[in-house]
Amino acid sequence: MAWSVGAGEVPRLDECVELYDAVGWSAYTRDPQALQAALAGSTRVYTVRDGRRLVALARTLSDGASVTLVQDLLVHPDCQREGLGSLLLDAIHEDSTGIRQLLLMTDDEPAQRAFYESNGLTEVHELPRPGRAFVRYL
Repeated sequence: MAWSVGAGEVPRLDECVELYDAVGWSAYTRDPQALQAALAGSTRVYTVRDGRRLVALARTLSDGASVTLVQDLLVHPDCQREGLGSLLLDAIHEDSTGIRQLLLMTDDEPAQRAFYESNGLTEVHELPRPGRAFVRYL
């Protein structure tokens, strides 16, 4: 399959809603205008297309100097386990030259842990100099 990886252009809202719905992220799709604002407010949006069809997306927030947060990374269920998530993380990593920290928070599932570890990320408590991460859901 010939995947097309892009960065910088925000996809159309309808195709984003379709992709977020396909992976079950209804918290985003219940309010499409909020999703549109989140995408527009992202530092960078990365996409993978199969022809014209949006099949994967990641978005980041960054100060451009010290930290980049991977806010979303999603791959359509029909295309999972084909390396698209890794393609997106590679693109993010390439754009993060000079950044000290790449942060990501995800669900507590073994498959996700294995995926992110295979892409060079480490859980905070396993770092050589362990730190703490704090979250407050609003």
